[in-house]
Amino acid sequence: MSITTLFESGLYGRLRRHAGSHWQDYVDHPFLQQLAAGTLPERAFRRYLTQDYLFLLHFARAYALLVSKLRTLPEMRAATASLNGIVAELPLHVAYCAEWGLNEAQIAAQPEAAETMNYTRYVLDIGHAGDALDLLAGLLPCVAGYAEIGLRLLHDPATQMEGNPYASWIRNYGDEGYLAGVRAAIELLETVGQQRGAQAASPSWRRFSPPPPSWSRHFGRWG
Repeated sequence: MSITTLFESGLYGRLRRHAGSHWQDYVDHPFLQQLAAGTLPERAFRRYLTQDYLFLLHFARAYALLVSKLRTLPEMRAATASLNGIVAELPLHVAYCAEWGLNEAQIAAQPEAAETMNYTRYVLDIGHAGDALDLLAGLLPCVAGYAEIGLRLLHDPATQMEGNPYASWIRNYGDEGYLAGVRAAIELLETVGQQRGAQAASPSWRRFSPPPPSWSRHFGRWG
């Protein structure tokens, strides 16, 4: 199954469509258009990247919580692989920040922005109050959304890769290694959804919808 088909089919595809116009605002935000053109101000990317580092630390905690909510060892292994993928993602942030004279300890010591805190706590609250499917529905917009963004930018003729200071960021999220992790995460959502018998009335549909502030603010706050 191609990654494009994976985005559009099954429970994940239905959840993605359920997000409506918010999803398009997220994956085609002006921040990303500037990033693709290489014209995004460095200060905006620096602010975004340090906040995304803090964001991912909390996301790793959410995946650790997910492991405790899953039923079978194969499911636990899949969630643990996603957790390891987040840990592997962080060096990209550290490498960029090193160019600005920031080491990892200094990045971790940056104050959390309200938007970062609101969204990560939203996901963790879902995890503590709900079941594995609820938590997966809260996690997947970020995990799979970044793959959709990476592929879109990587294959868009308008994207300027040569001389673009953000080219490695684009390549990272369009890379086959990252996409393999996304496939596994979506397949886990499908497995857990089948166990639960997920239907349109499931609370998990609500979890996938962008929480305030909207998904577009995930990038827009830093642009």
